[in-house]
Amino acid sequence: MKVYNTLSRKKEDFIPLEEGKVKMYVCGPTVYNLIHIGNARPMIVFDTVRRYMEYKGYEVNFVSNFTDVDDKIIKKAVEEGVSAQEISSRYIEECKKDMAGMNVKSATFHPLATQEIEGMLEMISTLIDKGFAYKAADGTVYFRTRKFEEYGKLSHKNLDDLQAGHREIKVTGDEKEDPLDFVLWKPKKDGEPYWESPWCQGRPGWHIECSVMAKKYLGDEIDIHAGGEDLVFPHHENEIAQSEACNGKIFSRYWLHNGFLNIDHKKMSKSLGNFFTVREIGEKYDLQVLRFFMLSAHYRSPLNFSGELMEAAKNGLERILNAAENLEHLKSSSKLELMTSKEEALWQESSVFAEKFEAAMDDDFNTADACSAVFELVKFCNTSVSEESSQEFLGKLYGRMTQLCDILGILLEKKEIILDEEIEGLIAERQAARKEKNFARADEIRELLLEQGIILEDTREGVKWKRA
Repeated sequence: MKVYNTLSRKKEDFIPLEEGKVKMYVCGPTVYNLIHIGNARPMIVFDTVRRYMEYKGYEVNFVSNFTDVDDKIIKKAVEEGVSAQEISSRYIEECKKDMAGMNVKSATFHPLATQEIEGMLEMISTLIDKGFAYKAADGTVYFRTRKFEEYGKLSHKNLDDLQAGHREIKVTGDEKEDPLDFVLWKPKKDGEPYWESPWCQGRPGWHIECSVMAKKYLGDEIDIHAGGEDLVFPHHENEIAQSEACNGKIFSRYWLHNGFLNIDHKKMSKSLGNFFTVREIGEKYDLQVLRFFMLSAHYRSPLNFSGELMEAAKNGLERILNAAENLEHLKSSSKLELMTSKEEALWQESSVFAEKFEAAMDDDFNTADACSAVFELVKFCNTSVSEESSQEFLGKLYGRMTQLCDILGILLEKKEIILDEEIEGLIAERQAARKEKNFARADEIRELLLEQGIILEDTREGVKWKRA
Protein backbone atom coordinates (compact mmCIF):
# COMPACT_ATOMS: atom_id res chain seq x y z
CA MET A 1 0.00 0.00 0.00
CA LYS A 2 1.38 3.39 -1.02
CA VAL A 3 0.35 6.73 0.46
CA TYR A 4 1.29 10.25 -0.60
CA ASN A 5 3.11 11.88 2.29
CA THR A 6 2.89 15.69 2.38
CA LEU A 7 6.09 15.64 4.44
CA SER A 8 8.20 14.08 1.65
CA ARG A 9 5.98 15.19 -1.25
CA LYS A 10 5.99 11.68 -2.69
CA LYS A 11 4.25 8.34 -2.45
CA GLU A 12 5.74 6.02 0.13
CA ASP A 13 5.14 2.41 1.16
CA PHE A 14 2.91 2.38 4.22
CA ILE A 15 4.72 0.70 7.12
CA PRO A 16 2.98 1.08 10.50
CA LEU A 17 4.92 1.69 13.70
CA GLU A 18 3.40 -1.49 15.14
CA GLU A 19 2.56 -4.43 12.89
CA GLY A 20 -1.17 -4.85 12.35
CA LYS A 21 -2.07 -1.56 14.07
CA VAL A 22 -2.64 1.99 12.83
CA LYS A 23 -2.70 5.13 14.97
CA MET A 24 -4.56 7.84 13.05
CA TYR A 25 -5.49 11.40 14.03
CA VAL A 26 -7.81 13.62 11.98
CA CYS A 27 -8.46 17.26 12.90
CA GLY A 28 -12.16 17.71 13.60
CA PRO A 29 -14.42 20.76 13.23
CA THR A 30 -14.76 23.85 15.40
CA VAL A 31 -18.33 23.52 16.64
CA TYR A 32 -20.08 26.89 16.44
CA ASN A 33 -22.59 26.16 13.66
CA LEU A 34 -23.88 23.37 11.43
CA ILE A 35 -21.03 21.77 9.47
CA HIS A 36 -20.68 22.76 5.81
CA ILE A 37 -19.81 20.57 2.84
CA GLY A 38 -16.19 21.69 3.06
CA ASN A 39 -16.06 20.10 6.55
CA ALA A 40 -17.70 16.99 5.10
CA ARG A 41 -14.90 16.19 2.63
CA PRO A 42 -12.18 15.22 5.14
CA MET A 43 -14.78 13.41 7.26
CA ILE A 44 -15.83 11.22 4.32
CA VAL A 45 -12.36 10.82 2.79
CA PHE A 46 -10.54 9.78 5.95
CA ASP A 47 -13.44 7.62 7.13
CA THR A 48 -12.95 5.74 3.83
CA VAL A 49 -9.18 5.48 4.47
CA ARG A 50 -9.97 4.02 7.88
CA ARG A 51 -12.48 1.56 6.42
CA TYR A 52 -9.95 0.35 3.86
CA MET A 53 -7.27 -0.06 6.54
CA GLU A 54 -9.71 -2.17 8.56
CA TYR A 55 -10.62 -4.18 5.44
CA LYS A 56 -6.87 -4.92 5.06
CA GLY A 57 -6.85 -6.32 8.58
CA TYR A 58 -5.41 -3.40 10.55
CA GLU A 59 -6.70 -2.52 13.99
CA VAL A 60 -7.24 1.24 13.63
CA ASN A 61 -7.22 3.58 16.60
CA PHE A 62 -8.97 6.54 14.96
CA VAL A 63 -9.05 9.81 16.89
CA SER A 64 -10.89 12.93 15.72
CA ASN A 65 -11.43 15.87 18.04
CA PHE A 66 -14.02 18.59 18.46
CA THR A 67 -12.61 22.09 19.01
CA ASP A 68 -15.10 23.33 21.60
CA VAL A 69 -13.36 26.53 22.75
CA ASP A 70 -12.62 29.17 20.13
CA ASP A 71 -13.25 32.84 19.25
CA LYS A 72 -16.08 31.89 16.87
CA ILE A 73 -17.82 29.80 19.56
CA ILE A 74 -17.50 32.66 22.07
CA LYS A 75 -18.85 35.18 19.51
CA LYS A 76 -21.87 32.96 18.80
CA ALA A 77 -22.51 32.52 22.54
CA VAL A 78 -22.45 36.29 23.08
CA GLU A 79 -24.87 36.81 20.17
CA GLU A 80 -27.34 34.30 21.64
CA GLY A 81 -26.79 35.25 25.27
CA VAL A 82 -25.84 31.71 26.30
CA SER A 83 -22.63 30.00 27.46
CA ALA A 84 -19.91 28.86 25.08
CA GLN A 85 -20.43 25.32 26.40
CA GLU A 86 -24.11 25.43 25.39
CA ILE A 87 -23.14 26.43 21.84
CA SER A 88 -20.44 23.77 21.48
CA SER A 89 -22.59 21.00 23.03
CA ARG A 90 -25.48 21.85 20.70
CA TYR A 91 -23.38 21.77 17.55
CA ILE A 92 -21.43 18.65 18.53
CA GLU A 93 -24.78 16.82 18.61
CA GLU A 94 -25.82 18.36 15.28
CA CYS A 95 -22.46 17.41 13.77
CA LYS A 96 -22.87 13.80 14.93
CA LYS A 97 -26.31 13.68 13.25
CA ASP A 98 -24.80 14.86 9.95
CA MET A 99 -21.92 12.39 10.27
CA ALA A 100 -24.41 9.56 10.80
CA GLY A 101 -26.34 10.75 7.73
CA MET A 102 -23.14 10.53 5.68
CA ASN A 103 -22.41 7.08 7.18
CA VAL A 104 -19.19 8.31 8.79
CA LYS A 105 -18.20 5.88 11.54
CA SER A 106 -17.75 7.19 15.06
CA ALA A 107 -14.10 7.68 15.98
CA THR A 108 -12.48 5.38 18.52
CA PHE A 109 -12.20 8.58 20.57
CA HIS A 110 -13.83 11.99 20.01
CA PRO A 111 -11.94 14.12 22.56
CA LEU A 112 -13.08 17.64 23.44
CA ALA A 113 -10.44 20.35 23.81
CA THR A 114 -12.00 21.70 27.03
CA GLN A 115 -11.63 18.30 28.72
CA GLU A 116 -7.89 18.10 27.98
CA ILE A 117 -6.71 21.38 29.59
CA GLU A 118 -4.55 19.58 32.17
CA GLY A 119 -2.54 17.86 29.44
CA MET A 120 -2.10 21.21 27.67
CA LEU A 121 -0.74 22.83 30.83
CA GLU A 122 1.72 19.94 31.21
CA MET A 123 2.94 20.15 27.60
CA ILE A 124 3.34 23.94 27.76
CA SER A 125 5.28 23.63 31.04
CA THR A 126 7.59 21.04 29.44
CA LEU A 127 8.19 23.33 26.44
CA ILE A 128 9.06 26.23 28.79
CA ASP A 129 11.42 23.99 30.78
CA LYS A 130 13.16 22.89 27.57
CA GLY A 131 13.54 26.49 26.41
CA PHE A 132 11.10 26.12 23.48
CA ALA A 133 8.52 28.46 25.01
CA TYR A 134 8.45 31.60 27.12
CA LYS A 135 6.00 33.69 29.11
CA ALA A 136 5.35 37.32 28.19
CA ALA A 137 4.56 40.04 30.74
CA ASP A 138 0.79 39.80 30.16
CA GLY A 139 0.77 36.04 30.82
CA THR A 140 0.73 34.95 27.18
CA VAL A 141 2.96 31.93 26.48
CA TYR A 142 4.66 31.80 23.05
CA PHE A 143 6.52 29.03 21.21
CA ARG A 144 10.05 29.95 20.04
CA THR A 145 9.66 29.01 16.38
CA ARG A 146 13.31 29.51 15.45
CA LYS A 147 14.50 27.20 18.24
CA PHE A 148 12.84 24.26 16.48
CA GLU A 149 15.38 23.78 13.70
CA GLU A 150 13.11 21.74 11.42
CA TYR A 151 10.28 24.30 11.42
CA GLY A 152 8.79 24.44 7.90
CA LYS A 153 9.54 20.82 6.98
CA LEU A 154 5.87 19.95 6.35
CA SER A 155 4.81 23.09 4.47
CA HIS A 156 8.29 23.38 2.86
CA LYS A 157 8.40 27.02 3.90
CA ASN A 158 11.67 28.77 4.70
CA LEU A 159 11.74 30.72 7.98
CA ASP A 160 13.64 33.62 6.44
CA ASP A 161 11.08 33.88 3.62
CA LEU A 162 8.31 33.82 6.20
CA GLN A 163 10.07 36.55 8.13
CA ALA A 164 10.45 38.71 5.01
CA GLY A 165 6.80 38.28 4.09
CA HIS A 166 5.49 38.69 7.62
CA ARG A 167 3.35 41.81 7.95
CA GLU A 168 3.20 41.92 11.74
CA ILE A 169 4.71 45.17 13.06
CA LYS A 170 6.21 45.11 16.52
CA VAL A 171 4.31 47.61 18.64
CA THR A 172 4.55 48.75 22.23
CA GLY A 173 3.25 46.06 24.54
CA ASP A 174 3.91 43.25 22.07
CA GLU A 175 6.03 40.84 24.07
CA LYS A 176 6.95 38.44 21.26
CA GLU A 177 10.67 37.79 20.88
CA ASP A 178 10.11 37.08 17.19
CA PRO A 179 7.10 37.90 14.94
CA LEU A 180 6.98 34.22 13.89
CA ASP A 181 6.48 32.90 17.43
CA PHE A 182 2.97 31.54 18.00
CA VAL A 183 0.63 31.38 20.99
CA LEU A 184 0.41 28.38 23.32
CA TRP A 185 -1.65 30.07 26.06
CA LYS A 186 -3.44 33.42 26.10
CA PRO A 187 -5.00 35.59 28.83
CA LYS A 188 -8.78 35.70 29.19
CA LYS A 189 -10.87 38.61 28.00
CA ASP A 190 -13.95 39.84 29.86
CA GLY A 191 -16.82 37.39 29.62
CA GLU A 192 -14.74 34.60 28.08
CA PRO A 193 -14.40 31.09 29.49
CA TYR A 194 -11.04 30.60 31.16
CA TRP A 195 -8.92 28.15 33.12
CA GLU A 196 -6.33 28.65 35.84
CA SER A 197 -2.69 28.24 34.79
CA PRO A 198 0.77 29.03 36.21
CA TRP A 199 0.94 32.00 33.80
CA CYS A 200 -2.49 33.61 33.90
CA GLN A 201 -6.21 32.91 33.85
CA GLY A 202 -6.80 32.12 30.20
CA ARG A 203 -7.25 29.47 27.54
CA PRO A 204 -5.10 27.45 25.16
CA GLY A 205 -4.03 28.39 21.66
CA TRP A 206 -5.59 26.28 18.89
CA HIS A 207 -2.45 24.39 17.85
CA ILE A 208 -1.56 22.98 21.27
CA GLU A 209 -4.97 21.30 21.57
CA CYS A 210 -4.40 18.74 18.80
CA SER A 211 -0.82 17.99 19.91
CA VAL A 212 -2.06 17.12 23.38
CA MET A 213 -5.08 15.08 22.27
CA ALA A 214 -2.98 13.06 19.80
CA LYS A 215 -0.40 12.38 22.52
CA LYS A 216 -2.99 11.29 25.09
CA TYR A 217 -5.05 8.98 22.90
CA LEU A 218 -2.40 7.71 20.46
CA GLY A 219 1.02 8.27 22.06
CA ASP A 220 4.13 10.34 21.32
CA GLU A 221 4.46 8.82 17.82
CA ILE A 222 1.57 8.17 15.45
CA ASP A 223 1.23 6.62 12.01
CA ILE A 224 -1.09 9.03 10.18
CA HIS A 225 -2.12 12.62 10.78
CA ALA A 226 -4.74 13.92 8.36
CA GLY A 227 -6.89 16.92 7.53
CA GLY A 228 -7.69 19.49 4.85
CA GLU A 229 -4.80 21.07 2.94
CA ASP A 230 -5.67 24.43 4.49
CA LEU A 231 -4.32 23.02 7.78
CA VAL A 232 -0.81 22.27 6.49
CA PHE A 233 0.35 25.75 7.51
CA PRO A 234 0.33 26.94 10.17
CA HIS A 235 -1.73 24.42 12.15
CA HIS A 236 -0.01 21.13 11.30
CA GLU A 237 3.41 22.78 11.05
CA ASN A 238 2.95 24.13 14.57
CA GLU A 239 1.70 20.77 15.84
CA ILE A 240 4.92 19.15 14.62
CA ALA A 241 7.06 21.83 16.29
CA GLN A 242 5.25 21.53 19.64
CA SER A 243 5.01 17.73 19.71
CA GLU A 244 8.55 16.98 18.56
CA ALA A 245 10.09 19.66 20.79
CA CYS A 246 8.18 18.25 23.78
CA ASN A 247 8.47 14.52 23.14
CA GLY A 248 11.83 14.31 21.35
CA LYS A 249 10.35 11.91 18.76
CA ILE A 250 8.98 12.12 15.22
CA PHE A 251 5.33 13.10 15.71
CA SER A 252 3.66 11.49 12.68
CA ARG A 253 5.17 9.24 10.01
CA TYR A 254 2.63 10.09 7.29
CA TRP A 255 0.74 13.31 6.65
CA LEU A 256 -2.38 13.09 4.44
CA HIS A 257 -4.25 16.17 3.19
CA ASN A 258 -7.40 16.41 1.08
CA GLY A 259 -7.79 19.08 -1.62
CA PHE A 260 -10.10 22.07 -1.51
CA LEU A 261 -13.79 21.97 -2.35
CA ASN A 262 -15.05 24.72 -4.67
CA ILE A 263 -18.63 25.63 -5.52
CA ASP A 264 -19.23 26.13 -9.26
CA HIS A 265 -15.47 26.76 -9.63
CA LYS A 266 -15.48 29.44 -6.91
CA LYS A 267 -14.27 29.34 -3.32
CA MET A 268 -17.15 28.69 -0.95
CA SER A 269 -18.07 31.77 1.09
CA LYS A 270 -21.15 33.28 2.71
CA SER A 271 -20.53 36.61 0.95
CA LEU A 272 -20.83 34.92 -2.48
CA GLY A 273 -24.02 33.15 -1.43
CA ASN A 274 -22.55 29.74 -2.33
CA PHE A 275 -22.19 28.44 1.22
CA PHE A 276 -23.98 25.13 1.85
CA THR A 277 -24.36 23.17 5.05
CA VAL A 278 -24.60 19.39 5.02
CA ARG A 279 -28.11 19.80 6.46
CA GLU A 280 -29.18 21.93 3.46
CA ILE A 281 -27.82 19.36 1.00
CA GLY A 282 -29.66 16.66 2.96
CA GLU A 283 -32.96 18.42 2.23
CA LYS A 284 -32.43 17.87 -1.51
CA TYR A 285 -30.47 14.62 -1.64
CA ASP A 286 -29.89 11.51 0.39
CA LEU A 287 -26.53 12.17 2.07
CA GLN A 288 -25.28 8.93 0.51
CA VAL A 289 -25.28 10.91 -2.76
CA LEU A 290 -23.03 13.54 -1.16
CA ARG A 291 -20.70 10.80 0.06
CA PHE A 292 -20.57 9.14 -3.36
CA PHE A 293 -19.91 12.53 -4.98
CA MET A 294 -16.99 13.20 -2.59
CA LEU A 295 -15.42 9.84 -3.47
CA SER A 296 -15.79 10.34 -7.22
CA ALA A 297 -12.49 12.26 -7.28
CA HIS A 298 -9.09 11.51 -5.79
CA TYR A 299 -8.92 12.96 -2.30
CA ARG A 300 -5.87 15.12 -3.07
CA SER A 301 -7.49 16.72 -6.13
CA PRO A 302 -9.50 19.94 -5.94
CA LEU A 303 -13.18 19.05 -6.15
CA ASN A 304 -15.86 21.20 -7.75
CA PHE A 305 -19.37 21.01 -6.32
CA SER A 306 -22.33 21.80 -8.56
CA GLY A 307 -25.95 20.77 -9.05
CA GLU A 308 -25.05 18.97 -12.29
CA LEU A 309 -22.30 16.94 -10.64
CA MET A 310 -24.56 16.02 -7.72
CA GLU A 311 -27.20 14.81 -10.19
CA ALA A 312 -24.53 12.73 -11.94
CA ALA A 313 -23.51 11.26 -8.57
CA LYS A 314 -27.17 10.55 -7.78
CA ASN A 315 -27.62 8.72 -11.09
CA GLY A 316 -24.39 6.76 -10.61
CA LEU A 317 -25.39 5.69 -7.11
CA GLU A 318 -28.81 4.72 -8.43
CA ARG A 319 -27.16 2.35 -10.94
CA ILE A 320 -25.35 0.57 -8.12
CA LEU A 321 -28.44 0.37 -5.89
CA ASN A 322 -30.61 -0.91 -8.75
CA ALA A 323 -28.10 -3.66 -9.55
CA ALA A 324 -28.00 -4.71 -5.88
CA GLU A 325 -31.80 -4.65 -5.67
CA ASN A 326 -32.03 -6.80 -8.80
CA LEU A 327 -29.67 -9.40 -7.31
CA GLU A 328 -31.75 -9.57 -4.14
CA HIS A 329 -35.00 -9.84 -6.10
CA LEU A 330 -33.70 -12.63 -8.31
CA LYS A 331 -32.29 -14.51 -5.32
CA SER A 332 -35.65 -14.42 -3.50
CA SER A 333 -37.40 -16.04 -6.46
CA SER A 334 -34.61 -18.39 -7.59
CA LYS A 335 -35.42 -22.10 -7.62
CA LEU A 336 -31.83 -23.30 -8.06
CA GLU A 337 -29.83 -23.41 -4.84
CA LEU A 338 -26.20 -24.19 -5.80
CA MET A 339 -23.96 -22.72 -8.48
CA THR A 340 -23.61 -24.42 -11.85
CA SER A 341 -20.17 -25.02 -13.39
CA LYS A 342 -20.77 -22.06 -15.72
CA GLU A 343 -21.58 -19.85 -12.72
CA GLU A 344 -18.45 -21.10 -10.94
CA ALA A 345 -16.40 -19.82 -13.88
CA LEU A 346 -18.27 -16.49 -13.88
CA TRP A 347 -17.76 -16.13 -10.14
CA GLN A 348 -14.01 -16.62 -10.55
CA GLU A 349 -14.06 -14.07 -13.38
CA SER A 350 -15.74 -11.49 -11.14
CA SER A 351 -12.76 -11.51 -8.76
CA VAL A 352 -10.93 -9.22 -11.22
CA PHE A 353 -13.17 -6.31 -10.13
CA ALA A 354 -12.23 -6.76 -6.47
CA GLU A 355 -8.57 -6.89 -7.54
CA LYS A 356 -8.97 -3.64 -9.52
CA PHE A 357 -10.68 -2.06 -6.53
CA GLU A 358 -7.86 -3.04 -4.18
CA ALA A 359 -5.19 -1.93 -6.65
CA ALA A 360 -6.83 1.52 -6.80
CA MET A 361 -7.10 1.83 -3.03
CA ASP A 362 -3.54 0.56 -2.53
CA ASP A 363 -2.40 3.43 -4.75
CA ASP A 364 -2.90 6.29 -2.29
CA PHE A 365 -6.60 5.56 -1.73
CA ASN A 366 -7.71 6.33 -5.29
CA THR A 367 -11.46 6.20 -4.68
CA ALA A 368 -12.21 7.50 -8.20
CA ASP A 369 -10.72 4.34 -9.76
CA ALA A 370 -12.21 2.21 -6.98
CA CYS A 371 -15.67 3.55 -7.91
CA SER A 372 -14.94 2.66 -11.56
CA ALA A 373 -14.19 -0.93 -10.48
CA VAL A 374 -17.57 -1.03 -8.69
CA PHE A 375 -19.31 0.16 -11.88
CA GLU A 376 -17.54 -2.60 -13.83
CA LEU A 377 -18.84 -5.11 -11.28
CA VAL A 378 -22.34 -3.64 -11.64
CA LYS A 379 -22.20 -4.07 -15.44
CA PHE A 380 -20.92 -7.64 -15.02
CA CYS A 381 -23.78 -8.46 -12.61
CA ASN A 382 -26.41 -6.94 -14.90
CA THR A 383 -25.22 -9.00 -17.89
CA SER A 384 -24.39 -12.25 -16.07
CA VAL A 385 -27.53 -12.96 -14.05
CA SER A 386 -31.08 -13.90 -14.97
CA GLU A 387 -34.15 -15.59 -13.53
CA GLU A 388 -32.35 -18.91 -14.07
CA SER A 389 -29.39 -17.91 -11.84
CA SER A 390 -28.76 -19.88 -8.64
CA GLN A 391 -29.25 -18.48 -5.15
CA GLU A 392 -25.58 -19.16 -4.36
CA PHE A 393 -24.29 -17.24 -7.39
CA LEU A 394 -26.62 -14.30 -6.79
CA GLY A 395 -25.76 -14.26 -3.10
CA LYS A 396 -22.01 -14.32 -3.73
CA LEU A 397 -22.23 -11.45 -6.23
CA TYR A 398 -24.34 -9.43 -3.81
CA GLY A 399 -21.82 -10.16 -1.06
CA ARG A 400 -18.92 -8.95 -3.22
CA MET A 401 -20.76 -5.76 -4.13
CA THR A 402 -21.65 -5.17 -0.47
CA GLN A 403 -18.04 -5.68 0.64
CA LEU A 404 -16.62 -3.15 -1.83
CA CYS A 405 -19.38 -0.61 -1.22
CA ASP A 406 -18.97 -0.96 2.54
CA ILE A 407 -15.33 0.15 2.19
CA LEU A 408 -16.62 3.26 0.42
CA GLY A 409 -19.28 3.68 3.11
CA ILE A 410 -22.06 3.20 0.56
CA LEU A 411 -25.18 1.42 1.83
CA LEU A 412 -26.89 -0.82 -0.73
CA GLU A 413 -30.38 -0.51 0.75
CA LYS A 414 -32.38 2.15 -1.05
CA LYS A 415 -33.61 5.00 1.13
CA GLU A 416 -36.52 7.08 0.03
CA ILE A 417 -36.03 10.82 0.52
CA ILE A 418 -39.00 13.15 0.55
CA LEU A 419 -38.38 16.47 -1.21
CA ASP A 420 -39.60 19.91 -0.15
CA GLU A 421 -42.18 20.14 -2.93
CA GLU A 422 -43.62 16.73 -1.97
CA ILE A 423 -43.92 17.89 1.64
CA GLU A 424 -45.78 21.05 0.57
CA GLY A 425 -48.10 18.92 -1.57
CA LEU A 426 -48.91 16.55 1.29
CA ILE A 427 -49.52 19.49 3.64
CA ALA A 428 -51.96 21.00 1.12
CA GLU A 429 -53.72 17.62 0.84
CA ARG A 430 -53.90 17.39 4.64
CA GLN A 431 -55.43 20.87 4.86
CA ALA A 432 -58.04 19.92 2.25
CA ALA A 433 -58.81 16.70 4.16
CA ARG A 434 -59.32 18.64 7.36
CA LYS A 435 -61.72 21.07 5.62
CA GLU A 436 -63.70 18.09 4.40
CA LYS A 437 -63.63 16.70 7.97
CA ASN A 438 -61.68 13.68 6.70
CA PHE A 439 -59.60 13.58 9.88
CA ALA A 440 -58.48 10.00 9.32
CA ARG A 441 -56.67 11.02 6.11
CA ALA A 442 -55.28 14.16 7.78
CA ASP A 443 -53.83 12.06 10.61
CA GLU A 444 -52.51 9.52 8.10
CA ILE A 445 -50.57 12.27 6.27
CA ARG A 446 -49.17 13.63 9.54
CA GLU A 447 -47.94 10.12 10.47
CA LEU A 448 -46.49 9.59 7.00
CA LEU A 449 -44.51 12.83 7.26
CA LEU A 450 -43.42 11.99 10.82
CA GLU A 451 -41.98 8.68 9.58
CA GLN A 452 -39.88 10.75 7.13
CA GLY A 453 -38.65 12.95 9.98
CA ILE A 454 -40.99 15.86 9.12
CA ILE A 455 -42.68 17.57 12.07
CA LEU A 456 -45.82 19.67 11.46
CA GLU A 457 -46.80 22.63 13.60
CA ASP A 458 -50.31 24.11 13.33
CA THR A 459 -49.97 27.87 13.97
CA ARG A 460 -52.16 30.94 13.54
CA GLU A 461 -50.21 31.77 10.39
CA GLY A 462 -50.89 28.30 8.98
CA VAL A 463 -49.07 24.99 8.97
CA LYS A 464 -45.30 25.14 9.37
CA TRP A 465 -42.95 22.20 9.06
CA LYS A 466 -39.39 21.30 9.94
CA ARG A 467 -37.11 18.31 9.64
CA ALA A 468 -36.44 16.48 12.90
